[in-house]
Amino acid sequence: MPKVSIFDREGGQVGDLDLMEGVFAAEIKPGLMHDAVVAQLRGKRQGTSSTKTRNEVKGGGRKPWRQKGTGRARHGSIRSPIWVGGGITFGPKPKEYRNRLPKKVKKQALRSAFSAKVAEEKFLVLDQLSLEAPRTKNVISLLQNLKLEGEKVLLLIADRDENIYKSARNIPGVKTMVASAINIFDLLNHEYIVATKDAVSLVEEVLAP
Repeated sequence: MPKVSIFDREGGQVGDLDLMEGVFAAEIKPGLMHDAVVAQLRGKRQGTSSTKTRNEVKGGGRKPWRQKGTGRARHGSIRSPIWVGGGITFGPKPKEYRNRLPKKVKKQALRSAFSAKVAEEKFLVLDQLSLEAPRTKNVISLLQNLKLEGEKVLLLIADRDENIYKSARNIPGVKTMVASAINIFDLLNHEYIVATKDAVSLVEEVLAP
């Protein structure tokens, strides 16, 4: 069973926490994590780009000039793709990019990502995190105490806290997220994960095999 240290806001160690082996010590599958990231990014694409073909462009119903005798190249329509204002050849059309993965596959990818962070010692746990008012310098002080200043850090909390969100949103590379909304891209896109004890419990509840 993996074990990590619990820190307070001053960066001092206040205890240890046993993590669920099935979630934080699962088999690390890079290929599965890659597939999950690709599926998530594909799902964000709107797929609404559209261009008109020569059949859809207005005008060009008649031949611009006779076939022979003018000395010019032959043309059948002023809306040919080689004309200015003509149709587009092989242009984009509305398309569905979404690639749905089974729920079990998504969960396994998240377990792999969490396990990789724990194995790399880039998963830190806080005993608790609360702010009386939005103060960016309080979060900066926390990161300095944890020796994570300047790093890409994902803060995982159990419930949405506006004070924490507003305090961290102006810090480059730092993002706050509720544990129930965790996704594979944000998990891998940040170098370090800092989670509260309550957030860890929620992750274990959601991702338990």
